[in-house]
This record gives sequence, C-alpha cells and structure tokens, in this order.
Amino acid sequence: MLANIGVPGMILILVLAVIVFGPNKLPEVGRAVGKGLREFKDGMRDVVSEHENDK
Repeated sequence: MLANIGVPGMILILVLAVIVFGPNKLPEVGRAVGKGLREFKDGMRDVVSEHENDK
C-alpha cells in the first residue's frame, strides 16, 4: 500500500498543494481526486469479481 509518511510528510504535501493550486482551488482538486479514486476502486472491484466468477 502507501508508504508510512507520517504527520510531517502530510503537512509538507498539504503546504505544497496550497502553494501549487491555491486555497480556492483545493476543494475542487480534492473532489476530483476522490472521484477518480472511487472510480478506480469500483473498477478494480469489478475485475476481482469477474476473476472470482471465472474460477
């Protein structure tokens, strides 16, 4: 899964995101990333389900 980056790493990522995207765009970017991750998760669930049904 993901590497254990800890609290200082998360703070650094958040500060960089605010600098790059600005505080007004950050919620929009967060929603887009969340939606993308949700679609990826659903797609992987479908692939695993099809694989299980083939057995």
